[in-house]
Amino acid sequence: MNYKKLGNTDLKVSTICLGTMTWGEQNTQDEGFEQMDYALDQGVNFWDTAEIYSVPPKQETFGNTELIIGNWFERTKKRDQVILASKVCGPMREYVRGGGNQFGEKNITEALEGSLKRLKTDYIDLYQLHWPERKTNFFGKLGYEHDDNNEWTRFVDILGCLKKFIEQGKIKHIGVSNETPWGLSKYLELSKEKNLPRVLSVQNPYNLLNRTYEIGLAEISIREQAGLLAYSPLACGYLSGKYRNNQLPKDSRMERDGNFWTRYVKPNTDKVVEEYYKIAKKHNLDLTQMSLKFLEIQPFVTSVIIGATTMEQLKTNIESVNIKLTDKIFNEINEVQAIYPNPCP
Repeated sequence: MNYKKLGNTDLKVSTICLGTMTWGEQNTQDEGFEQMDYALDQGVNFWDTAEIYSVPPKQETFGNTELIIGNWFERTKKRDQVILASKVCGPMREYVRGGGNQFGEKNITEALEGSLKRLKTDYIDLYQLHWPERKTNFFGKLGYEHDDNNEWTRFVDILGCLKKFIEQGKIKHIGVSNETPWGLSKYLELSKEKNLPRVLSVQNPYNLLNRTYEIGLAEISIREQAGLLAYSPLACGYLSGKYRNNQLPKDSRMERDGNFWTRYVKPNTDKVVEEYYKIAKKHNLDLTQMSLKFLEIQPFVTSVIIGATTMEQLKTNIESVNIKLTDKIFNEINEVQAIYPNPCP
């Protein structure tokens, strides 16, 4: 396994992060246990979850994934071997603390206490804001429309609230998710001016079909030591090749919840995937592993969040750290990007 420092700390996290959002929906608790056992044995010490998991988010499955992780901690007594990340959700439906904005002190307190209880732990290593309260572009939205009447919790108040929990030892570090260059810059600016907790990571989408992170956020990540935790690295499975030739494997994410996972259903998706498949085949590489390795070696990436529903998938994903991408392969990937720039932003 490979490791990188989390932000400007000395905390070393595995460059493969165990994503968990399928546990409690697509995966049973026993399957989740098996994944955690294997991942930790392979040196994956960084795990990511969220209060709203499993996904797609529903009232009846809210918190299921954290419960499974907590049960594993209780059974194995290995909490101290894991760097654990979780998240408080952004504006949500009524079943989550009455709905609406969630970053006020009352709601963050309830969210954190709920996660700690489900996870059966006294602390969370990296606590993240799952998506912004303000109206901005995330989850693939384009065409920014500014709204001065939009109400959202002041960043300084959010950081002040999180500081209290850091002082209490319930949170070690903080991060953001689905954030923009302006949002990240503002958080970093306030942390310096007001001596408030510093954002150490940005969990945003990044994959061969969506490289928009490189445009603005990559520079900030490197200069400010707030690296990317790349989610959806296989573009909902498209970059595994399993949907090639119009295939829709049973119990796959797209077969189960296709109406929810629409981000990568775009006009050029299949064409681009086919081009990347040809590159992988030409160089005797697995498409999944080539796609993951391309992300892992980027200087602004701290860790790549993988998600698997089978042990075979998990093993393939983790093994990606051991493959090599030559300059020739790297250049061929970039040639495809030049022809089909970010088909799924």
